[in-house]
Amino acid sequence: MTMSDASHDKPAMDPALLAKLTGGLGDRGRVAKICSAFGDVYSEFFPDVIKSETGLDMTVSYLGCEIGYKNHLVDDLSHNVTLVDATLRNWSQNVALACGNGFIITLMEHLLGATADTIEEPAERLLSVIELDLAVMVFDKIAKVLRSAVNAPGGFEPSLSAPHAHDARPRPAEDKPDEFAAAINMSITLAGIVSEFSLIIPQTALLKTKVTPPKPKRQTGGNSPEWTEQLGDQVRRSHVTLEARIRLQDLTLRTISKLMAGDVIPFRDSGDVRVEVSANSKELYICEFGRSGENYMVRVKDTMNSDDELIRHLMN
Repeated sequence: MTMSDASHDKPAMDPALLAKLTGGLGDRGRVAKICSAFGDVYSEFFPDVIKSETGLDMTVSYLGCEIGYKNHLVDDLSHNVTLVDATLRNWSQNVALACGNGFIITLMEHLLGATADTIEEPAERLLSVIELDLAVMVFDKIAKVLRSAVNAPGGFEPSLSAPHAHDARPRPAEDKPDEFAAAINMSITLAGIVSEFSLIIPQTALLKTKVTPPKPKRQTGGNSPEWTEQLGDQVRRSHVTLEARIRLQDLTLRTISKLMAGDVIPFRDSGDVRVEVSANSKELYICEFGRSGENYMVRVKDTMNSDDELIRHLMN
């Protein structure tokens, strides 16, 4: 065997050993201690942040940490979560934040005026467009707490991607090596509804971090004008697709089967034609059908529900 053959056949270094030698994988006890310090910060400080913005009381509890490859830890999250990718200059370029959809849905209901006794356990579903807007604000606060805890040099603000569903997350490139990370898992309870959020942080950043707890400042005020105004503006600007249903004259199956392009089917009503307008499968208005110049239109005659009920219907 030649020297070149021998060097070519030399086995590659074990990835875990290489990561330990280069600061990318730490002792499990050390990693767990750092994760627990993050858990303490969020348990003490994050409820204060949300309280100051919304006036709502909630509790956060540290659930523990998991260690492994970052992509595997993200894959292992519940699929009923929404994620963002975060970077914090001079600290880490590869952090993932995840928040349970149940918390965002419950928070949205509260901000729209629902009371704790009327809120039920939310169904497992994707967030609506407006709820995704609220998620942007929640992730911003999660990231701000992270920034204050790690005290990265330079005082830079975190940069966040747009929120996306777990199932919509792009698959990582196969030629891009994965890295060891830790998933810091926490529960968050609002109005008796328990959800979770997580930080998945590469150990290269985690192991060089000294967590600095901010001083809690208990807030007793109501909703922050910033959140209230921003949420209200998002609700008003949200586009909703309306559907109008008109009852047509009854026809026999024989007649229907022989309809061709150009045939006419009369409306059932002989006077003002009743139209039922809906959105997101929720009935909204009773209207009448007519024309305005060359355009067909419907005129609202009655509403199905109150304004608040209509908005809540359209949130889902």
